[in-house]
Amino acid sequence: MTKPSVLFVCLGNICRSPTAHGIARARFSDSFSDIDSAGTASYHAGDAPDRRSAQTLAARQIDITDLRARQIAAADYTRFTHIIAMDTSNLASLTANAPQGATAQLSCLLDWMPGAPSRDVPDPYYEDNFDDVFVMINRAVCEVATALSTDQPSPRA
Repeated sequence: MTKPSVLFVCLGNICRSPTAHGIARARFSDSFSDIDSAGTASYHAGDAPDRRSAQTLAARQIDITDLRARQIAAADYTRFTHIIAMDTSNLASLTANAPQGATAQLSCLLDWMPGAPSRDVPDPYYEDNFDDVFVMINRAVCEVATALSTDQPSPRA
């Protein structure tokens, strides 16, 4: 079985998607052939993760200070086997902007988590709930890694 590759996507690529990227890289790097993150918007392209996200992960011995925000590119739709959005708004944007010939499977992160209260990971940038968002993303990334390492199908898109 070929290892899957995963791209985590949120709006600006400074809070939620780098959190998922950092967790996957630190805890599940053996499960994936490639792990990255991006934003659907270019607001923060080139910026480091939000200081509060970096601090939240650092408190759990996960370093994301090397990551830099970028906007999703057309090539990502064939480079990665899975593109996982942090919420339904970003999933809609990913779906609408998918180029012809896209092969990546699109989904929301919380679709992978049984019993999730919503499909949307709240944006901690505005709500300042970084610890709660970390717990949610950590659990969901664990579910993604488990499902993909056992060749389970992607959840609904």
